[in-house]
Amino acid sequence: MAGCRGSLCCCCRWCCCCGERETRTPEELTILGETQEEEDEILPRKDYESLDYDRCINDPYLEVLETMDNKKGRRYEAVKWMVVFAIGVCTGLPVAAGSGIPEVKCYLNGVKVPGIVRLRTLLCKVLGVLFSVAGGLFVEKEGPMIHSGSVVGAGLPQFQSISLRKIQFNFPYFRSDRDKRDFVSAGAAAGVAAAFGAPIGGTLFSLEEGSSFWNQGLTWKVLFCSMSATFTLNFFRSGIQFGSWGSFQLPGLLNFGEFKCSDSDKKCHLWTAMDLGFFVVMGVIGGLLGATFNCLNKRLAKYRMRNVHPKPKLVRVLESLLVSLVTTVVVFVASMVLGECRQMSSSSQIGNDSFQLQVTEDVNSSIKTFFCPNDTYNDMATLFFNPQESAILQLFHQDGTFSPVTLALFFVLYFLLACWTYGISVPSGLFVPSLLCGAAFGRLVANVLKSYIGLGHIYSGTFALIGAAAFLGGVVRMTISLTVILIESTNEITYGLPIMVTLMVAKWTGDFFNKGIYDIHVGLRGVPLLEWETEVEMDKLRASDIMEPNLTYVYPHTRIQSLVSILRTTVHHAFPVVTENRGNEKEFMKGNQLISNNIKFKKSSILTRAGEQRKRSQSMKSYPSSELRNMCDEHIASEEPAEKEDLLQQMLERRYTPYPNLYPDQSPSEDWTMEERFRPLTFHGLILRSQLVTLLVRGVCYSESQSSASQPRLSYAEMAEDYPRYPDIHDLDLTLLNPRMIVDVTPYMNPSPFTVSPNTHVSQVFNLFRTMGLRHLPVVNAVGEIVGIITRHNLTYEFLQARLRQHYQTI
Repeated sequence: MAGCRGSLCCCCRWCCCCGERETRTPEELTILGETQEEEDEILPRKDYESLDYDRCINDPYLEVLETMDNKKGRRYEAVKWMVVFAIGVCTGLPVAAGSGIPEVKCYLNGVKVPGIVRLRTLLCKVLGVLFSVAGGLFVEKEGPMIHSGSVVGAGLPQFQSISLRKIQFNFPYFRSDRDKRDFVSAGAAAGVAAAFGAPIGGTLFSLEEGSSFWNQGLTWKVLFCSMSATFTLNFFRSGIQFGSWGSFQLPGLLNFGEFKCSDSDKKCHLWTAMDLGFFVVMGVIGGLLGATFNCLNKRLAKYRMRNVHPKPKLVRVLESLLVSLVTTVVVFVASMVLGECRQMSSSSQIGNDSFQLQVTEDVNSSIKTFFCPNDTYNDMATLFFNPQESAILQLFHQDGTFSPVTLALFFVLYFLLACWTYGISVPSGLFVPSLLCGAAFGRLVANVLKSYIGLGHIYSGTFALIGAAAFLGGVVRMTISLTVILIESTNEITYGLPIMVTLMVAKWTGDFFNKGIYDIHVGLRGVPLLEWETEVEMDKLRASDIMEPNLTYVYPHTRIQSLVSILRTTVHHAFPVVTENRGNEKEFMKGNQLISNNIKFKKSSILTRAGEQRKRSQSMKSYPSSELRNMCDEHIASEEPAEKEDLLQQMLERRYTPYPNLYPDQSPSEDWTMEERFRPLTFHGLILRSQLVTLLVRGVCYSESQSSASQPRLSYAEMAEDYPRYPDIHDLDLTLLNPRMIVDVTPYMNPSPFTVSPNTHVSQVFNLFRTMGLRHLPVVNAVGEIVGIITRHNLTYEFLQARLRQHYQTI
């Protein structure tokens, strides 16, 4: 990360290594990314990197474009479509992995979270989620499919893995953060599509929950990938379970069944306009319950961070065993003591016809007697001892099976145990537990309306579905994608309006108290997540108020010793390429080839209106029109080309000040004065740390006695060969390098990155940074001088709030 210097003091919550930790202001804590003791807040950490979504259009990239004709371009797109299809097919196979949704959301937001898309992570979570679900914990396997798809999307296009170093393929495509994040978006969408049989909902999930940058081409690819995942899973599940390959009868891992009133009940309707009022109230209650769930889980997570995670790993294992033990005891005791033995009736056995149609196992097999007499069943055990998917189907489609007391007790116990379970050190998901908990709440509401208010015409399955949507919406705060996922899972478009209204009300109610569960866990990790937009009051700040003016930079031609020093003494991931503005440049150019090369590059990169018009006029002389030729001749005759070399000098005369005689091969020094450190610098581009290290490793340099044209050239494929694990500067053997050699970085830098003016409002800076997926945003003044740089950490909510408080204090 460029533009941030100085060492940070290491502090923890209990003891402090710096004596000044106690006296730091909230603004200083926010800027340093530390914890504020008074409010018990975890502020964004500075060690998270951003992804490079902005394309670096340097000389190697342009060489690729020049050699790529239409045929090669179509071939590249065809390869991308085939990879997208392969991601969908691999994700469609029912592979289980841990939830990982907060981490995937961070990755799609542009934050590089280490290890979340590793093959080793996937394999560990596959085994973990299998045992956690089979062990009876209140977790699920459908949600982890999102992380599973993301890992497949990140790894498959690379055709390599750090866990399998011996397996290497010469596949030069898609070796950039831009391509990788697009494939992760497709993989996450495919995971949702495979879990719920909802390809459109998966596409909208990837758009709503994560991806900052989106375009039409990416939409098509993500939708195609989701469709491939859905039909691949459907093909194999239908063939394995029914033996009829190609019948496509099971679209997702979780099937809600078909909602339909019994043919014998002519007055039954799935829902009526009067029911919308109840749905709104249920949305409010679901939002309150979701906010309570998130608040309790946040406190548990903080307790684990302080008292469990710092201790040996055995403590985490013991906590997981404790949760499993308590869950087992509660399930058995509640079923034996609190369960009610109810008589088996035809309605409880069969329900409606749709249940028979969609559920593959016999209804009677999902009803548990559990120490009840013959011809009776235990309603509490029927909910607790069935798989969660079967229990949801019971609540959706079985009528008259559960008493209100049983539903209320089950909801309370399941609510508390699910809240305790989410966050322990086992792979887990939250979608299905939330759906089951909410479905019990919805059936409870339906039973109360039927038994105590006399509304016998209502359809209990609809209220169970709305209750599930209300509680899940109150926990995760998703609206668009969750609406479509539930509609696709029920195959009932008429539920679109009530589900959407319920989710919106639940989100608005929950947002009044706290954030969604995934955003809470993102904040607990200190990830600098960028929201969709900033608050209106932030426009009181400008780019100059939030930028980092203390820069570490390189010159177009820099000695190897300076590059090594900069790379080894800083942790920045990009460096501005600059030249100094001096009043006596002609004298500096005499006798020093390095300084002369830098000054010549600066003068050659200056674009003036007169020079541009001269080039256009010369090109227009070839036109057949004599009128145009005459205009060009007259214009050229009136020009004074002798002024070209003095244009920069004229621009600088208005602010001439004596600058120190510092040579470009000198590294930045902490002993510099304020004038030396913040002297005017003409901005020419950005170069990444990975690019500089690659140039040093491959020996791209020239001697001072040679011309820069003698420097070896690297192709685009050679520059990206080590992606995504570039060499580390500390592993570089310095004995192989001549420190006096010079590196010309201009062919490899990004000469045209996005820039903003110092007077740009924060909302404009934020929108540009987020929508374009930037990693660094230079701040350049009116005369082309770089005055600061903005990174993700300068745009976090906490940092902006701190700067806004400082702004008010200065006023």
